[in-house]
Amino acid sequence: MSYEAEYAADYVVAEAPSAVRAEFIRKTYGHLGGAILAFMGLEVVLLNIPGLDQFMMSFFGIRYSWLLVLGGFMVVAWLADSWAHSATSRTAQYVGLGLYVVAEALIFVPMLWVADRFFAGEQIIAKAAFMTLGIFIGLTLLTFVSGKDFSFLRSILALASIIALMTIVAGILFGFSLGLWFSLAMVAFASGCILYQTSQVIYHYHPQQYVAAALGLFASVALLFWYVLRIFMFSRD
Repeated sequence: MSYEAEYAADYVVAEAPSAVRAEFIRKTYGHLGGAILAFMGLEVVLLNIPGLDQFMMSFFGIRYSWLLVLGGFMVVAWLADSWAHSATSRTAQYVGLGLYVVAEALIFVPMLWVADRFFAGEQIIAKAAFMTLGIFIGLTLLTFVSGKDFSFLRSILALASIIALMTIVAGILFGFSLGLWFSLAMVAFASGCILYQTSQVIYHYHPQQYVAAALGLFASVALLFWYVLRIFMFSRD
């Protein structure tokens, strides 16, 4: 069977034989682990670029710098997701996943730089990472063990994402701070995304969509890590 025919198979992973389901889940979480390791490696490289301190100070001095970054990230994320869902090329899927990992690594640099430079010795990046991992594992186990399909969250998450995006843009444009409560709300939102994406892995993806499934999970984990780290920074500020 050709790749295109296999990708476009009429059944989802929940309807596949148990061996196929197990292989799909193994590949999905294996690719997720690889994406996280690649993200970590990129951050180590990026945060040790000579002259980064001077660049960051200039970056934070530009009023609408975050708005430009956010806009660019959204375009790249859309493109990466489209490639990761390609039905005609496995290479395009991997390029999409790789592009998304690079985009996440770049957008994280300013906040990780602040956490590393201004909270030195407190290990808040490591603490946030471990808390993110704990939440992710807990939500994953909940979805697998309960057998509940959280796909019903899709419309709720879509509406919440629009509200969150509008709030973030308003904060950038009008200069008000998105405080601790917003970060807590976004942790809840990211947790909902993990429940939703995990349900997609269990019930709704096709057996050949493990790269796209890994990207969806990685995006949710990265979002969770972002706001868990912000909460740690607020608590130490």
